[in-house]
Amino acid sequence: MQCSGTVVKLDRGFPLIRTQDGGEFRCKHATAYVKGGNLRAVIGDRVVVDLPDGADMAQIIDILPRKNQFIRKDPAERAIAQVLAANFDTVIIAHPLSELNIRRLERELVLAHETGARVVVALTKSDLAEDEAQLNATLALVRDIVSDQVDVLLVSEKEPESIELVRSYIPKGSIAVLIGRSGVGKSSMVNLLAGGHVMDTTPVRESDGKGRHTTVSRAMIDVRGGGSVVDMPGVRGLGLWESADGIAAAFSDVAELAGKCRFRDCKHEKEPGCAVLEAVEAGEIPVARVESYRNLMQENEEQRKRREEAERQASRGGAPSKGRRRKR
Repeated sequence: MQCSGTVVKLDRGFPLIRTQDGGEFRCKHATAYVKGGNLRAVIGDRVVVDLPDGADMAQIIDILPRKNQFIRKDPAERAIAQVLAANFDTVIIAHPLSELNIRRLERELVLAHETGARVVVALTKSDLAEDEAQLNATLALVRDIVSDQVDVLLVSEKEPESIELVRSYIPKGSIAVLIGRSGVGKSSMVNLLAGGHVMDTTPVRESDGKGRHTTVSRAMIDVRGGGSVVDMPGVRGLGLWESADGIAAAFSDVAELAGKCRFRDCKHEKEPGCAVLEAVEAGEIPVARVESYRNLMQENEEQRKRREEAERQASRGGAPSKGRRRKR
């Protein structure tokens, strides 16, 4: 028997598939996928499965084309991409307001924009702000670095209206991906969005307001009165993978200026006629933001070169083709 479904959970390498009629069962990849080694079903994938009579597990025989995917460089490899989720509408970046890390947030924005989905920043644990001044200053700082298309929300599990605001970004029929490092309150947010306990959480320490990482597998959770949210495990490694478009979107202010430089290959360091450096000197853009842009562009270029070198080696019959596996 063959049927189609969506991957709604992924752990230990065996996807959990949900069919249109609500049925759920575990699957393994067909031998062709295992031997090919260049594609695996991820959370959100639409797949075709075969359930032989008497079998205790179905087989994924086809993975349908993805409309988008969340990709990072595989932390364990130099020239392989890792796909974390597919076929979603919104990326919600959960970032703790009281522990704002601009450099990490910029990187999260790059990866989120690269997917082509709508991007929202949720500043979590806003109730832990020292005072109203810190809250407003942090909010203004984040709004200043995101593009006009990115909404920034203040979120606290102690303020139900803030959770309802997040819920409004996940309407029925849509899928949102929730990303952020460990301990930012993602699991608590998911429980509140779902209207019940679906994800384990750990108590926040009173001394510093931090919690431990609790999510260990990717799962798609139904949002009460809305669509679905994919709760991603705390992502430590955020290596870029072919993220030029994401960088341009996350740093739209710098990218726009870069287009006005005298030289097309301007590095925005010491070149004459550099519109970016002129803007820095005029106080129109912070030098730290330009440095982040340069560093991310350089990292992205270096990663591209490593991937191309891996593909050349594979074409010459050298090491196994890691480059060809770049979008698993």
